[in-house]
Amino acid sequence: MSEEILINVTPRETRVGVVENGMLQEVHVERASKRGYVGNVYKGRVQRVMPGMQAVFVEIGLERAAFLHASDIVRPVPAATAEGVESNGNGNGHIPSISELVHEGQEIVVQVVKDPISTKGARLSAHLSIPSRYLVLLPYARTLGISARIEDETERQRLKDVLGPLIGENPLGYIVRTNAEGQSAESLAFDVAYLTKVWRVVQENIAKARVGERVYEELSLPLRSLRDMLNDDIEKVRIDSHATYEKVVKFVHKFMPSLDDRIEHYDGERPIFDLYGVEDEMQRALKKEVPLKSGGYLIVDQTEAMTTIDVNTGAYLGSRNLEETVYRTNLEAAQAAARQLRLRNLGGIIIIDFIDMNDEEHKRQVLRMLGKGLARDHAKTTVYPMSALGLVEMTRKRTTESLARQLCEPCPACNGRGVLKTAETVTYEIFREITRAVRQFNAQQLLVMANPLVVNRILEEESGAVAELEEFISKSIRFQAEEHYSQEQFDVVLL
Repeated sequence: MSEEILINVTPRETRVGVVENGMLQEVHVERASKRGYVGNVYKGRVQRVMPGMQAVFVEIGLERAAFLHASDIVRPVPAATAEGVESNGNGNGHIPSISELVHEGQEIVVQVVKDPISTKGARLSAHLSIPSRYLVLLPYARTLGISARIEDETERQRLKDVLGPLIGENPLGYIVRTNAEGQSAESLAFDVAYLTKVWRVVQENIAKARVGERVYEELSLPLRSLRDMLNDDIEKVRIDSHATYEKVVKFVHKFMPSLDDRIEHYDGERPIFDLYGVEDEMQRALKKEVPLKSGGYLIVDQTEAMTTIDVNTGAYLGSRNLEETVYRTNLEAAQAAARQLRLRNLGGIIIIDFIDMNDEEHKRQVLRMLGKGLARDHAKTTVYPMSALGLVEMTRKRTTESLARQLCEPCPACNGRGVLKTAETVTYEIFREITRAVRQFNAQQLLVMANPLVVNRILEEESGAVAELEEFISKSIRFQAEEHYSQEQFDVVLL
C-alpha cells in the first residue's frame, strides 16, 4: 500500500493530509487562533465540587471551566491507555467519593484529554501521560504496559526484557506504543532518557507556575502528526513550507533517523493539496451525501447526540437478485463508511443503517468489511453486532471537533436546522402577527418588511387574502421587500 503525508503550511493555518493509494484518508487542521489543547498540562484550581456527578469543574485558564471526573483522579487499573494495554498493575475498581479526593479551592495538576466541543468545556485527567515516539510516560503510575496491537508474544517479551533494565528503579510508569515493535534497544533507551528529561522540566514548571498556567505543551500539528503516524509504511512526507521542512528534518533526524530520506520539501507550482485532489475531497467531506461507485450512496448526518449513516441502493440494480444487490451495496458502504468516519473525524456514538439483509453470512461479511476498513484508523473504535433492523452501533474516540465543525458554522438563516420555513408558512405567520398587533396597539397603517420571496408571494398569490384582512382590521397594510432579510425573518411596524 502506497501511503504519503502531505503538510500544507500558511501563516495562520496548518493542514496535514494522509493519502493512501492516491485517496485522502485523514485530514487535520490547526489554526493559530484556535490551536487545540489536548495533551497540554495545566496547574488548575478546583472551582466547584459536584458529588451527585462524582466530578468537579476546574479552572485552568480557558474560556470555560473544564470537567474532571472522579475516575480520572483514582484509576482502578494503574495502566490504561487508548491503545489497549496489558498492565502489570492490579486495582480493586473502587472509586472513592469525589469529596474525599478533592475540595473547592484545591490546586491540582491536570491534562486536557478532550478539547472543548460545542457548549461543553474541556475534559481533564489528573493522570498525566506524555508521549514520545515509542513510549508513553505515566509519571504517576509505576507500571510497564505493552500495546495490545503488538500481538506477537515473542516481541512483547523482548520489549519487556529490553525496557526492564532501562527503567530499573525509576519511579515512573511507561506504556510501550505500537510504533515500538521491532525497534532497537538504543532507540528505546533514547526515548526513556528523553521522557525523563521532559518530566524533570515539567516538574520544575509545576513548582513555579500559578493557577491557570500551562506547564507542558503538546507538539505542533506537523511534528505531532509525524510522531504518531510516520512509520516504514509511509513512503514520503511532502512539506510546502521551507521553515517547517527544516523543523521537521531536525525532529525526524533526532527521533527517527532511519526515516530521514522520507522527508521532502515540495516546491512545485501546483498547490500541494491539489496533488491528489485533497481540496476537492475536503469539500466533498462537508456534504451529507457520499456517492458509491455502484450507484448507491450514503447520507451522513452529524447531530449533537450522535452521527447517523444511512445506506441507500440508489441507481444500483445489480445483476442477479435483490439479496445480492443489497449485499454488494452494503459491502461497499461498509468500506466507504469507515473511510468517511476517519476523513470527517467523526466521534462519539455512531449508528450505521445498512439495508436489510436476510442472509446471516452476508451480515457477518459486512461487519468484517467494516472492521477491516477501521483497522487503519488511529482513533479507537468499538463495533457492536448488527441488530435485527440492520443497524450497527459503534463508538469512535473523539478528542477534537469534527472536520465540519472546525471549518463551518451553523447557517444563520436556519440556525443549523438544515431546513427553512416555506414562503407560504411565513406568509400566514405574518397575517397572524398583523391580527395580534392591531388588537394590542392603535395604528392608522401597518408596514410589513420581509424577504422578497415572501413579499412577492403575498402580493401575487395572496392578494385576495390581504384585501380581506385589511377589511377585517379596518386598516391599510403596506409591504416592503428587504434583500437582507432571511426567508423566515419579518417585521410588522405600526405607523
